[in-house]
Amino acid sequence: MAEQSIAGRVVGAMAADGDRSARARAVILLLSLALALSVFLSLTSGASDASAARVIRDWLTEAVPVDAALAARDRLIVYDIRMPRVLLGVLIGAALAVSGAVMQGLFRNPLADPGLIGVSAGSSLGAVAVIVLGTTWLAPVTLALGTLALPLAAFFGGLSVTLLLYAIATRHGRTSVATMLLAGLAIAALAMALTGILIFMADDRQLRDLAFWQLGSLGGATWPKIGTVGPVIVLALAAMPFLSRGLNALALGEATAGHLGIPVQRLKYTAIVGVSAAVGASVAVSGGIGFVGIVVPHLLRLAIGPDNRYLLPASALLGASLLLLADAVSRTIVAPAELPIGIVTAVAGAPFFLWILLRERGIVDL
Repeated sequence: MAEQSIAGRVVGAMAADGDRSARARAVILLLSLALALSVFLSLTSGASDASAARVIRDWLTEAVPVDAALAARDRLIVYDIRMPRVLLGVLIGAALAVSGAVMQGLFRNPLADPGLIGVSAGSSLGAVAVIVLGTTWLAPVTLALGTLALPLAAFFGGLSVTLLLYAIATRHGRTSVATMLLAGLAIAALAMALTGILIFMADDRQLRDLAFWQLGSLGGATWPKIGTVGPVIVLALAAMPFLSRGLNALALGEATAGHLGIPVQRLKYTAIVGVSAAVGASVAVSGGIGFVGIVVPHLLRLAIGPDNRYLLPASALLGASLLLLADAVSRTIVAPAELPIGIVTAVAGAPFFLWILLRERGIVDL
């Protein structure tokens, strides 16, 4: 009887796991379709009436357009303005969402966010330094790098914070997650203080640039910028699914994960470096975009469960879709002007974040 009872429980657990896996695959398929729809809507929305469908049709059929001037304008808008913006939105949305999922798995806390380790603050400091000091102390750098000066400064600002954070949190070859969290908060506060000093030094024109950049925008998307940060984001995203097994084991505790054969220290190092690279590169070209890294993984965890084998790819798809939709709203709601995308994500994400706090009250252990 006891053996039959144990066998029944094992069969039941396997069936439940199979049901969750099937549901997760179905959700990933639906999210893939949603991303395709979001890409189409983003290509066809904006202040201009340029038709992406017409441009693509002419390109596929090699048809001669009736109005050559109109066709040339449409191609310029779609290929050189909207397509880089859409591609950048997909990369950044996926990077922020997957980074959030990895951070929540690493800290074993559904309220964890990539901003906890100070990468966003470090990237912002680097970008603000270029905006404010680019015509004075950093003039040789900005002249040499041109339009790439700002994204490169932001990326290396985030990278510097990561290296400092890891040096502080690592002792005798072991990295303390708690020390990493506290050090990240302290470094972020210091970076924000230095950013505040630079903002105090800025003139009116620089203040306008700073305000728009810090609120987040995909408006500066260009093919050269994608060529600069795109490979970094793609490599980071490609590496993160290999962390799934380790993050699943880490949910049971570091000691248990170690007994299961997971190299915990290497897992922490890889996760932090991957998140830092993805977030640093994203902030470098888009500015600060909040709540994507918190809301997307938590929402999917409610829908498909905590298995990171499915959570990470689903987060990439949903994060990309939501950021594209938020960008479409930012471009059209006050057209022909443009609302910073960070405002849209904050308005949509803040209520959901408060709901998470209320739902997890008394459960979340910081």
